[in-house]
Amino acid sequence: MPVNNNEKILLVDDDQSFCASLRRSLERRGYTVNVAHSVDDAITLCEQFTPEMAVVDLKLETRSGLNLIPVLRQRFPNIKMLMLTGYSSIATTVEAIKLGADNYLQKPASTTEILAALEDQTSPASTSDAELSPPSLDRIEWEHIQRVLAENGGNISETARQLGMHRRTLQRKLQKRPAKK
Repeated sequence: MPVNNNEKILLVDDDQSFCASLRRSLERRGYTVNVAHSVDDAITLCEQFTPEMAVVDLKLETRSGLNLIPVLRQRFPNIKMLMLTGYSSIATTVEAIKLGADNYLQKPASTTEILAALEDQTSPASTSDAELSPPSLDRIEWEHIQRVLAENGGNISETARQLGMHRRTLQRKLQKRPAKK
């Protein structure tokens, strides 16, 4: 059922079909949605548009969505920001929150889940019994790689050198979905 709230949402994701689908769903609920497919496009768009909420994808074509969070937080101090990603890790979650994101959600996520996270109806720190079990070795490796990659500003060559692996091996690992917990 549409809600006529006219709140403005900035959606930043390089997946054009995902953006189109989420935009339609949000607009049916009464939101005004502007879409950008890169960090630079989002910054340019915000010169004419003042969003109350932002949904930012972590992994964009050329730059990380993490680069956009402090820019949006400085320009719009009261904006509600959600980092959305298919490549979730503890390191990126912590980094996103430190940079100013209000919440963090892993794809796939429904419109209802996204809006709940933006409205802070869910807590990124909420845990279930399944989440309390120790992570698998594959998951620990994935999170370690993500942490080192974040420390190197996304530089794959330097990250591979620090991890003692070939750059192509690291690229293959990064293309895979994160290991289950």
